Amino acid sequence: MILFPAIDLKDGNCVRLVKGEMDQATIFNNDPADQAKKFEDQGCEWLHIVDLNGAFAGKPVNGDAVSSILKNVSIPVQLGGGIRDVDTIRSWIEKGISRVILGTIALRDPSIVIEAAREFPGKVAVGIDARNGMVAVEGWAETSDMSAVELGKKFEDAGVCSIIYTDIDRDGTMEGLNVDGTIELANALNIPVIASGGVASLDDLKVLKVAAGKATGVIEGAISGRALYDGSLDVGDAISFLQDNT
Repeated sequence: MILFPAIDLKDGNCVRLVKGEMDQATIFNNDPADQAKKFEDQGCEWLHIVDLNGAFAGKPVNGDAVSSILKNVSIPVQLGGGIRDVDTIRSWIEKGISRVILGTIALRDPSIVIEAAREFPGKVAVGIDARNGMVAVEGWAETSDMSAVELGKKFEDAGVCSIIYTDIDRDGTMEGLNVDGTIELANALNIPVIASGGVASLDDLKVLKVAAGKATGVIEGAISGRALYDGSLDVGDAISFLQDNT
């Protein structure tokens, strides 16, 4: 399993929110490229970046910060937030993004996801952000009447490389992952799932790994943000534990 350290971008800074509330942003680093390099130097194999402003604006906003990260690291980067059309997807992939994450557009127009996954094999993921099991979009400002499982099933044979599943009510709270919801989604799909929202310590990853070992679906890894910045989760310990197959 892979540890995906999160770099959430707001106004050019590396921040963390609580339950997706933009007015509850804590700045952890005003140099995202520096933060990205720190994660790489600590042994991380991937970076998870979200353009928070872009998620609300419906178009990329923190492009300069993302570009600076890409210039500063050699590990693959997955990016979400404000990516709503194939031209934007193509542009980011040409700039070096290894995997784009499509969230709002996956609900609004699934055909965009299917088209992109066909054109860019292995480079398109779907972000399913849920509140009480129901998909939320537009920077989590709107909650739909579609369940996470229902949305995920729309892309089963589309070539989507992974599903990033975030429990909004746990995101940034350090109250632990919604393991049951994550496993339920993974078991319902043939697409690997990445868990996100609420990681507080190594114990949370242990619970996830035990559950993943019993699941019929695939858990690719877990995203962590605030716990890494606060120091309650050590990057090296997390990587070693998730990579240990014994």
